[in-house]
Amino acid sequence: MKRYINAAAFVLLTAFLSACKVSKDVATPKPELPASFRSTAAVTTADTSSIADLQWKNFFTDAALQKLIDSAIAKNYDMQIAVKNIDAAQLLFKQVKWNYVPEVALNVTGSTNRPSDNSLTGLSIAQYNIGTKHVEDYSANLALSWEADIWGKIRNQSRTALAQYLQTTEAKKAIQTNIVSSVSQGYYNLLMLDEQLAIAKKNVKLNDSTLRIIRLQYDAGQVTLLAVQQADAQQQAAAQLVPQFERNVAVQENALSVLAGTLPNSVERTGTLSEVKFPEVLSAGVPSAVVSRRPDVRSHELDLTIANANVGITKAEMYPALRITASGGVNSFKASNWFNIPASLFGIVAGSIAQPLLQHKELSTQYEVAKVNREKTVLQFRQSVLNAVGEVSDAMVKIEKLKQEQAIAANRVKTLQQATSNASMLFKNGLANYLEVITAQGNVLQGELELASIKRDELSATADLYRSLGGGWK
Repeated sequence: MKRYINAAAFVLLTAFLSACKVSKDVATPKPELPASFRSTAAVTTADTSSIADLQWKNFFTDAALQKLIDSAIAKNYDMQIAVKNIDAAQLLFKQVKWNYVPEVALNVTGSTNRPSDNSLTGLSIAQYNIGTKHVEDYSANLALSWEADIWGKIRNQSRTALAQYLQTTEAKKAIQTNIVSSVSQGYYNLLMLDEQLAIAKKNVKLNDSTLRIIRLQYDAGQVTLLAVQQADAQQQAAAQLVPQFERNVAVQENALSVLAGTLPNSVERTGTLSEVKFPEVLSAGVPSAVVSRRPDVRSHELDLTIANANVGITKAEMYPALRITASGGVNSFKASNWFNIPASLFGIVAGSIAQPLLQHKELSTQYEVAKVNREKTVLQFRQSVLNAVGEVSDAMVKIEKLKQEQAIAANRVKTLQQATSNASMLFKNGLANYLEVITAQGNVLQGELELASIKRDELSATADLYRSLGGGWK
């Protein structure tokens, strides 16, 4: 009875110690966040809802762009690698759960030994007169080994594996948000290049018309050869832009194709730059939501879980380890009696407690380093939140100011187009010289190219706002 009481007391003590924690976790810090993002005319922060809550197909409604993004998510090699990382992390997480289960090994051995006649074993054989000078041993047994998780080392290993698995899923989300943003920005750049190419071709025709009139005037003796040469140079400058934009279009198409996981090829477009529309007012939500919505911030938050677990693991290494071992099977010094049951049966049970004493201060150093790394992780988490809020604020400012620039640039282009039309009319009627016409045409060309570039920048900033808020992975 006393034996059973002692065994029960030992089990209760082990369970009590298992509940003990040798280290205290650091809670996820609450970063200093403003109540709202910097308020702008284009982006509102009054509502807690955010454009990042929208699925990317509901935010980017262009059919050709959706097709590109779908292809990129499915075929992009970074995404495929991220999926493989998730699979590997999941396998490791499942494996760590087995750390609670005892280790079991099957051992089957057979040996023969001819000891020296003058050795203790040889003299013993001669004394017992067993009829042979060879010592044989045949054994088959199952060996079991189990370490009690007294200080939570295995529990912390499981926490680390789970956090690492969750990090791989967050990494996949982060890659997808970047892919959605990069594809959309590349697509908008392609639409801008299309528009700039059309502008350049239109300007070439306009310059051709002007050059033809000046040549007629030169033949009539109304202008000098200098006028013809300047008009010709203006026409060639406009013509030079055409192959330049055609080259940029091809390069951008190739980049989008590679991003979408396909061989370089032409890219389908279903609209023009001016036809792309987003809501006039974009809801950014509240800054605190960025912590839970952005995959990179969530990954840094999981880093803190891993850091806490590593502190617990390194601390547990400094405490006694309780290990229970057992083995049992059949053993005989004659092969003929090897499986003679029950005579050949044997069993061994042992328990051990190992306490590290002196290991060149390695264990305590590892523990202190783990605590320092945990402090670094807290700082990195705070930095990731600060960067996220900064990116959102930058995108909001860009959208607001680019809208203002676009309105001014559109009015300027309208004025320049009217000026070019008036200059051409006055030139044909002899009321303006060729320099005024050339200047007007050059100004309207640059103005229209700049307007297309500003429009592209505004669309890119909107896509970047969607990404920086944590949108794109849904």
